[in-house]
Amino acid sequence: MMKSLSSTALIGCLVLAAALVDPSWAQSNRPIHVIVPFPPGGAADVLARVLAKQIGDADNQTVVVDNRPGAGASIAYDLAARAAPDGTTIVVASNSVVINPLLKKVNYDPLTSYEPICNLVSSPMIFVVNSASSYRTIGDLIAAAHEKPGTLTIGSLGPGTTLDIAIAQFKRVTKSDMIFVPFAGGAPTVNALLGRQIDAALVNYSEGVAQIKAGKLRALATASAQRIKPMPDLPTVAESGYPGFESEVWLGLLAPAHTPAPDIARLGTLFSAALKAPEPMQKLLAVGLYPIGQCGKEFANFIRAKHDEYDRIIREANIKLQ
Repeated sequence: MMKSLSSTALIGCLVLAAALVDPSWAQSNRPIHVIVPFPPGGAADVLARVLAKQIGDADNQTVVVDNRPGAGASIAYDLAARAAPDGTTIVVASNSVVINPLLKKVNYDPLTSYEPICNLVSSPMIFVVNSASSYRTIGDLIAAAHEKPGTLTIGSLGPGTTLDIAIAQFKRVTKSDMIFVPFAGGAPTVNALLGRQIDAALVNYSEGVAQIKAGKLRALATASAQRIKPMPDLPTVAESGYPGFESEVWLGLLAPAHTPAPDIARLGTLFSAALKAPEPMQKLLAVGLYPIGQCGKEFANFIRAKHDEYDRIIREANIKLQ
């Protein structure tokens, strides 16, 4: 009996010692909660769930995906910023994490409220219409907007998000007056377009590709600087006669500020390895999510650069929340 107690005490001491040396070691089997700022079905949700499954299968690590849409993603960002910095709560961040504070009052600072983990993927955006629409090119849509100013509707994620700003830029570059209809996520936007509740939409490629392949939506142009590999015949907006317009979404992971460096390193390793695994890679590429794998200080520098870039764009275009 004494021997059994002694062994138990020894194991406890070893666990405690390991935790003191590396706090993340003691938490390595605790569930990781990934907050997704958008509804199920969108690019961020697909990314989180694909990687969560891979990490669960490969590392026996539980990853819980928690969708918290609303307020242009600010609800999720605020929730993550206030979470305990213990390496168990992270958030999928996109361009909106730096855009929101430039347009409205929020309860977080993108440059100080988080510890950057990794910038995982980029996702091109595309302009789409219902397949029954008479608009076959982005030029057709713009011409109609010029003929009937203030009547055509274009939907997207918003307000105050990457896609919202992209639409504001689009209207400014093309000198077109269209009514912006904001939605809580890419999936609701696509559903509204399928139901012909709006005339057009700007969505992430990953959110529209299935309906395009099914023949229910028609792609008019990509917002990217270059044509996208899955749709090489789809022109860019710039190629269509409107140079100076481009926009693209990126998706990465942030942890609350003051999360210990060992936890950040461990999370970066887990998710980077999952991203590189063959099955997740194939699934993500199939929906137009292209791996980046930019981690640590490099990702922090990227966020700061994007913050400065959007600050300039918003001021020059006089973009306001609608």
